[in-house]
Amino acid sequence: MRQAIVAGSIAVAALNLAPGLAGLLLWYTDRPEGGAARAFWLLLRIGQGAALGLAIAVGSLALAGHTSSESLFYLYSLLPLAVAFVAEQLRAISAQTILDQRGLAGARAVGGLPEGEQHALVAGILRREMGVMALSALVVVFLALRAAGTAHGF
Repeated sequence: MRQAIVAGSIAVAALNLAPGLAGLLLWYTDRPEGGAARAFWLLLRIGQGAALGLAIAVGSLALAGHTSSESLFYLYSLLPLAVAFVAEQLRAISAQTILDQRGLAGARAVGGLPEGEQHALVAGILRREMGVMALSALVVVFLALRAAGTAHGF
C-alpha cells in the first residue's frame, strides 16, 4: 500500500510539474494566448484532477482504517486542494486588479478602449492568471513530493 501511495504522490507531482514549468515559460516569454496557452490550461486541470484523486484515495484509505502514523502525510496530501482553491481565488481577483491599475471601472469600460488597448489589457489579465496558476502548480509539486516522503507511516 505504501508503494501505491508514494507512486500516486509522485504522479501528482509529475502531472503538476508540466503545467508549472510550461506556465512559467509562457508567462516569462509573454505568450498568454494561443495553442501553447490552451495546452497549459488543459495540463493544469489534469494536474488539479490528479491532486483531487490523491486526496480522495487518501481519505478513502483513512475511512477504511488504513491510516498513516505520520500526521504530516495528511497535511501534505490534502493541502494541494487548499492551494488550488486559493489560487483560483487569486486568479479571479487578477482581472479586477489589472482593471484597477488602468483606472477602469469594469469590463464594460474595456469595450470603450481602442482595439489594440483592449487586446493588451486582455493579454495582461491572461498573463497574470497564468503566472498565478503556474506558481500554484509548482507549490503542489513540492507538497506532493513531501507527501511521498512522509508516506512511510503506512
